[in-house]
Amino acid sequence: MVGPTLLTLLLTNVDAELGLANDMLLFLTLTVAAALLGGLLPALASAAFGSFLLNYYFTPPLHRLTIADPKNIVALVVFFAVAVSVASVVDLAARRTHQAARLRAESEILSFLAGSVLRGETSLEALLERMRETFGMESVALLERESDVDPWTCAGSVGPQPCQYPEDADVDMPVGDHMALALSGRVLPASDRRILAAFAAQAAVVLDRQRLQSEADQAKELAEGNRIRTALLAAVSHDLRTPLAGIKAAVSSLRSDDVAWSEEDQAELLEAIEEGADRLDHLVGNLLDMSRLQTGTVTPLIREIDVDEVVPMALGGVPEDSVELDIPETLPMVAVDPGLLERSVANLVENAVKYSPADERVLVAASAMADRVEVRVVDRGPGVPDEAKDRIFEPFQRYGDAPRGAGVGLGLAVARGFAEAMGGTLNAEDTPGGGLTMVLTVPAASNRRPLPSGLPATATS
Repeated sequence: MVGPTLLTLLLTNVDAELGLANDMLLFLTLTVAAALLGGLLPALASAAFGSFLLNYYFTPPLHRLTIADPKNIVALVVFFAVAVSVASVVDLAARRTHQAARLRAESEILSFLAGSVLRGETSLEALLERMRETFGMESVALLERESDVDPWTCAGSVGPQPCQYPEDADVDMPVGDHMALALSGRVLPASDRRILAAFAAQAAVVLDRQRLQSEADQAKELAEGNRIRTALLAAVSHDLRTPLAGIKAAVSSLRSDDVAWSEEDQAELLEAIEEGADRLDHLVGNLLDMSRLQTGTVTPLIREIDVDEVVPMALGGVPEDSVELDIPETLPMVAVDPGLLERSVANLVENAVKYSPADERVLVAASAMADRVEVRVVDRGPGVPDEAKDRIFEPFQRYGDAPRGAGVGLGLAVARGFAEAMGGTLNAEDTPGGGLTMVLTVPAASNRRPLPSGLPATATS
């Protein structure tokens, strides 16, 4: 109504004879603009009011509602008919455009929901947050209950002050028999409930998937615990009983009154007792270390120390001439737990000596690499194929034809666990020319990295 009025004032106060046809085109333009901005009804009002103004101000006789020339009557009727037709087409096109945009948005949302199912996404909070943003809500909550008489509980929510009951929500959407979505912030139109129903169904699927994943993780932990216990029983049944049997036999022989043992024989029996005790101590130590790693009860006491202070102490369990050291004094200090580092290197060296030929020495070398220090334990044994390099670090795993008395397969698992507890890594590589190289990487003191989470508990001296 304002547009035709302003146009009339402009045309009547400007000394320009445009002609009735041009005046009608200008008023028709305002009708189209009204249709674009307000829809069909404002366009009809603009067309009717424009027809009145054209008749009163621009059709002879002026300032009267009568029309002298019959041709002008036809022109005004045609103007009104064209204005109404154009307004209808423009309004229909605008509504179709709005519907197309809405359907495109709905298809994108449905595609997102379908894609989340295929990708296996299991974050309920992320889905509820997407729902809150899509519908412009303040909060969204997924409520559930066991039966119709049980109280509602919140399975997941986003936003401030989520609803605790479906009755308190501005919009609620049932999901099955005992679940509902509760949204607060505004009342949704009926056209949005179809998409809301798709979100609700997806939320129920995600919640079920989260719970199934949690149950699967628990079952996996129980299965892993059973596997560890089974392997532990197998180890105890043989590898631990063997040194005990040797110690028992040697002690019984020494205490026997039926045989007069020479000094050489007594020394040999005592040496067998000592070796069996050392072997038993080593096996039990690895079992205890592995149990602490499995339960997450290892807390390293990190301090700065030189590598050449720790590595030589780790060679006490191997023959003197079986290892060659190459540790430069110019290496930077490392931020480690000395006890854990010593135990890791000791296990690596013992494993390397075990599989190396008798005439080959194991090389223990260290070098600085940017913000870390590498300790390499190099042997010339049979080596390990690439597909088995990760498997040898699993508990109770022994590669190749190692004899049963060679251990229970915990040394490398303990070494990697201690390395990761200190923020380092342990990996296996091929030795050029044949053999296996264990690469133990620890952080340098000046570039200390945060320890991995989930490793609380006891320090190793």
